[in-house]
Amino acid sequence: MRFRVIRVACNARGILKTMNARIAFAVIPCLALLLACSESKPASAAASPVAAPAAGSTATQQPAAAPPAQPQTPAGPARPAMRFNAERTMQYTREIVAFGPRYNGTAALEKVRQYLLAHLKDDQVEQDSFTADTPAGKQHMVNIIAKFPGSKDGIIVVASHYETNYWLRNIHFVGANDGACTSAMLLELANQLRGRKLEGYSVWLVWDDGEESVSGQWSDADSLYGTKHLAAKWQQDGTIKKIKGLFIADMLGGSDLHVLRDTNSTPWLEDLVYQAASDLGYQSHFFQESGAEEDDHLPFARMGVPVSDLISVPFGYNDAYHHTVEDTLDKLSTRSLQISGETVTEAIRLLNQR
Repeated sequence: MRFRVIRVACNARGILKTMNARIAFAVIPCLALLLACSESKPASAAASPVAAPAAGSTATQQPAAAPPAQPQTPAGPARPAMRFNAERTMQYTREIVAFGPRYNGTAALEKVRQYLLAHLKDDQVEQDSFTADTPAGKQHMVNIIAKFPGSKDGIIVVASHYETNYWLRNIHFVGANDGACTSAMLLELANQLRGRKLEGYSVWLVWDDGEESVSGQWSDADSLYGTKHLAAKWQQDGTIKKIKGLFIADMLGGSDLHVLRDTNSTPWLEDLVYQAASDLGYQSHFFQESGAEEDDHLPFARMGVPVSDLISVPFGYNDAYHHTVEDTLDKLSTRSLQISGETVTEAIRLLNQR
């Protein structure tokens, strides 16, 4: 799909959190004994232990804070502001996949467009149609934008591409993980947004076309047709300046969910995503590795929009399922869709609080 440079990077916050918890468990009984022996020595005067560096970690370890004299019972995981339905998302995914390969110029892709529009018939929807010059000639493409107005001046965008690869047209590539499940995820987000009075920013859901390379050789010229066109349009009409954050959802349904920390994304928005995942107890599925992704967020990033590319790679051992006939429904997990969907909804809530 795109060129990637991935490096293993253990999450420093996750390591410190785990190690400090173990240290606190060992130190608290000792503090109780010291307090019993000397009432004049406050608990805060006890020396704080220093966490040892984890093997292979490049993070600088900081001294652990002194644990409280009275251990506190941790609160349970926070719940997302919207109730994401992963079972329904999986059903939408099945229905999209059932149309078959949906590369540009096929009846299947047009049927998927009409399927999406039918689900959005009661919403404010815009179709951004254009003709792209590709290595295979001119191709008709359509971005679909569903707009859910909020009370604050600003926009949060969540996007997913929905087409499959033109260059894989000679194999039965249905892109269950690569395009279908995240397009389904956006349909479920629309269900959660529909009929609500949004107290925060407006939320725009974008199903973008033409993300994939047409020739199979990813390049700046042959990729990201849909978001390039949309970013240019929004720059011209002033929408770009109103976007508070843009999330790309890509390949988030695989059973082995491990979302990459993308170094081409905006650091503070990636931090916010990690906070959302951590608040929900999902942090083990996020940011254990980092790397530079070339994905649908780049045209917006180049215009100064805060962006976060949420993508789980590799897909299968050694990326064995990516862009092959093996990208099928049996490789997906409802649990992964639940984690991804709830994290996105929580990230929207947190972004509204900024």
